[in-house]
Amino acid sequence: MIQALIHGALLAFGLILPLGAQNVFVFNQGATQTHFRRALPVILTASLCDTLLITLAVLGVSVLILTVSWLQIVLFSIGILFLLYMGWSIWRAETGSAEKHAEQMSTKQQISFAASVSLLNPHAILDTIGVIGTSSIQYQGMEKWAFSLACISVSWLWFFGLGLCGRWVGQLDASGRALGLINKISALIIWGVAVYMILHLTNPN
Repeated sequence: MIQALIHGALLAFGLILPLGAQNVFVFNQGATQTHFRRALPVILTASLCDTLLITLAVLGVSVLILTVSWLQIVLFSIGILFLLYMGWSIWRAETGSAEKHAEQMSTKQQISFAASVSLLNPHAILDTIGVIGTSSIQYQGMEKWAFSLACISVSWLWFFGLGLCGRWVGQLDASGRALGLINKISALIIWGVAVYMILHLTNPN
């Protein structure tokens, strides 16, 4: 049981640590919202989406996404459109103050953007199915659920920590210049993920 918990925690941390569109968006919202609670929709959505992906991967359900080619095309195409629009929205956001940005990014937008970058992301899908799902095969019964719980717990702790870190950075930036730079970098990374997804669709091998 302990081995499964440690394995799941270390594996999840290794997968979630690299910089990607999901992490960037959570950090961005933590930094640019006026209060931490305003970033909670993004943090909770990202955490719940990861929980869903991990659960489906462990149960073996999400393997369908990798075996049905037309489903991949549909999901990734929708994801590309969301990422392009998300990058554009963040790029053009007002950066004079956190208040201006908060007014532009509604709760509905936060949730839809966070869900799209979490669920319609080839990295997230391949990580959960190809790595977490495959690794869970070696466990049975309570050990498998302990492994899954460890992965999920790391995901939740990471996103809350990332949001808090972003809020701390945002509070240090009285002029709004750092927030403007964060927005531009965030948009570029998100657009980069969209380009990667386009290349994946046009040349899956």
